[in-house]
Amino acid sequence: MKGCIRIEKLSKIYAVRQRKGIFRSEMSSVKALDDISLEVQQGELFGLLGPNGAGKTTLIKILTTLLLPTSGNAWVNGYHLRHHENKVRSSVGCMLMGERGLYWKLTGRENLEYFGALYHLPPSKRKQRCVEIIQLLDLEDIIDRTVETYSSGQKMKLAFGKALINDAPILVLDEPTNTLDVPSASELRAVVRELNDQGKTIIYTTHIMTEAETLCDRVAIIDYGRLLALGTVEDLKASLNQNHITRIEGVIPAKSLAAVQKLPGVHHATRTAQNGGNLLTVVSSNGHDILAHLLSALSRTGAVIQKISPHEITLEDVFITKTGRTLAEDTRKR
Repeated sequence: MKGCIRIEKLSKIYAVRQRKGIFRSEMSSVKALDDISLEVQQGELFGLLGPNGAGKTTLIKILTTLLLPTSGNAWVNGYHLRHHENKVRSSVGCMLMGERGLYWKLTGRENLEYFGALYHLPPSKRKQRCVEIIQLLDLEDIIDRTVETYSSGQKMKLAFGKALINDAPILVLDEPTNTLDVPSASELRAVVRELNDQGKTIIYTTHIMTEAETLCDRVAIIDYGRLLALGTVEDLKASLNQNHITRIEGVIPAKSLAAVQKLPGVHHATRTAQNGGNLLTVVSSNGHDILAHLLSALSRTGAVIQKISPHEITLEDVFITKTGRTLAEDTRKR
């Protein structure tokens, strides 16, 4: 089991206090994880996908011993979470809080050396790892400046470097390209691929489906704390082969969406904002047969159609089919 992760029936329930008035509140519970079981193989680049609030961060906080599960078991690199916490921590390099996990009054180099000391790396090894990370992430120009002078993207790169300091066999990266510009995000993904090619097992959480499609060997889709789908990108997309995806751009009122959702043969329909208008995504059993009814329903309810196109199935379409929602919806609002 070295280098792999095994999760069995893992659940996490938070007790939360809800205010019912100025002087009154009551306790309730929120199930962040609901009986999740999965396994990540050694050397795999595994995507953990879902919208904000789906339970992704809760799961990886448990896997890195920052939280205890309410029930269930998990093994990381062969070590049980509850019985071998220190072994688990030494097996994992993690980027969980992005730039918030850095000390802004220290330089980048001092941050790396400090976190290396927390992992009990000897001084010579710490300096060696710092040099390797600085070169890998091209941090030479900023590494001896205090972190408070960094841009958001530079802080994220340093936070990523901090996750590499102990050269652990397993990397857990929580939204690592968040706040990065397009070139920097592309560079970081290239480094992730390189580390995976070197044999590191990587869990990569994201709500950007295209990112997961280009990076991950297998993906798990999580929503409302439940595991909805698990498999390779191609397998998950192939599971929708019997369905058709139609995308319609224009001005789509809420009543038009409701009318489309009621049409026979429509499995799911979602509406998102796009370029000052709307994008309507329709998952149906037969896109050609239903098109006339679709256009009629939209015209009857006052929609203005600008463009209609068939659509190649993506991971986001898998998510829409499983949940009836898009990734743009924040499940923390539940």
